[in-house]
Amino acid sequence: MTFSWTPHRFSGGALALDVANSVILRFDPSRSVDRFAIASQMDDFADAANAFCAEKALFGEFQPVREESRPALIALREAIDDYFRSRTLGLDDRIRLARLLERAATCLRSASEESDLAVSTARSALKLLAEPEPGRMKICGNCGWLFLDRSKNRSRTWCDMSVCGNRTKANRHYRRKKETAS
Repeated sequence: MTFSWTPHRFSGGALALDVANSVILRFDPSRSVDRFAIASQMDDFADAANAFCAEKALFGEFQPVREESRPALIALREAIDDYFRSRTLGLDDRIRLARLLERAATCLRSASEESDLAVSTARSALKLLAEPEPGRMKICGNCGWLFLDRSKNRSRTWCDMSVCGNRTKANRHYRRKKETAS
């Protein structure tokens, strides 16, 4: 199955989060989809990140991950999701942090190019660790993706208002309408 990498897929606000969000419906194993399961999709992600990623200006043009580095990027993706999701839920854990740092170091050591997607993802994750306001990271109330809330009053609830926000509001409207009809 192939996917298109649209701007919505880059709504995390940081490359590391966009990579972590490449697993759709992570919290539901029966419906979960790993968009990096097909190697060409990982290459397409790098191309799309060049157009849509919030951190492109920091890291320059993203290059696809070499075949031998793909497992390291997948391991880093899982460590990013595990650590930042647990931190967002208030479970800051030094074991998870150590795993994230180990995975990032592996990607940084093994890459042949600075613009390799794995290197840029590792750098993005390290940048997030140093984020002065960790409370800005949230989990979407609809799809479960991680995202940075850059709104002025920190009230953002969804990763993307045009997709998850609309779905949630439409479901709420449907339930209200159904209740009044009964």
